[in-house]
Amino acid sequence: MALHLVKLCVGATSIDDLASWQEERLAAAHRAGERPARLVHTTFQTPKRGAELMDGGSLYWVIKGLILARQRILGLDEGVKETGEACCLIVLDPALVAVRPAPRRAFQGWRYLTPDDAPADLPAGAAPEADGLAAMPPAMRRELAALGLL
Repeated sequence: MALHLVKLCVGATSIDDLASWQEERLAAAHRAGERPARLVHTTFQTPKRGAELMDGGSLYWVIKGLILARQRILGLDEGVKETGEACCLIVLDPALVAVRPAPRRAFQGWRYLTPDDAPADLPAGAAPEADGLAAMPPAMRRELAALGLL
């Protein structure tokens, strides 16, 4: 059974913002000669339950207090940060999948997310920003999601 990770997307204001940032990261990797360029997220800790993550797991992104998107985890590699410290590279599928908005409080690092607790994917082409969600104040989105209305 697949296991997932959930992580705060610090600095992003929307799925489009996250997508733009990731596209730039891929372009930079390509310019640096990485072939094929891979989309990776670095983290200090390597997940101990990596085998379960590799069984179809995804990284769910929390943006402005709501889980809004996920990306399939393609691999876990060892890496080195620019500071020389060892890290884990979570290799991600570049495709961002919009999910039903689900409230999530702030936390540090990442957390495991069981399939039962993972929000459902939205229909292809749909985005949580549709229907005015992006224009809605974050506190209102969180409250409506907590009530199960989003």
